[in-house]
Amino acid sequence: MLERTKKPRTDAVALSFTGPAAKVREAMDAMRALGFQEAGDSLPWREALGYSDEQLPGVFLTGARYREGMTQVELAERTGIPRRHISEMENGKRPIGKQNARKLAEVLNVNARRLLSV
Repeated sequence: MLERTKKPRTDAVALSFTGPAAKVREAMDAMRALGFQEAGDSLPWREALGYSDEQLPGVFLTGARYREGMTQVELAERTGIPRRHISEMENGKRPIGKQNARKLAEVLNVNARRLLSV
C-alpha cells in the first residue's frame, strides 16, 4: 500500500469562480461568512507549486503513479522500465524521454507530453 511521504504545502486553498456579475457581492459575503478572505496578489501556478521546470515531469509522474495506486515496482513490471530508472525519473535525476513517456503514459492513463520536459 502506498502512503504519503510529504505533508501538504499549505492548509489554505484559493478558489476561483465564474458566474453572474450581479451576484458578485452576494457571493463574496457568503465566502467571508465561511471564513474566506480576499487574496492579495496571486502567484503564477509554477511558482506556487515550488518546483522547478526540470522537476515538473518527475512530480507529474509521481502523482500519476500515486493516482493509479501503483508502486514503483508495479510500474516497472508493467512498463519494462527498471524500477531504479523510474525512481531516478521521479527525482529528476534522469530524463524521461519520448519512448519511456509513451510506455508510462499508456500504463498511467495520461498524456505522454505531460511526462516530457516543459
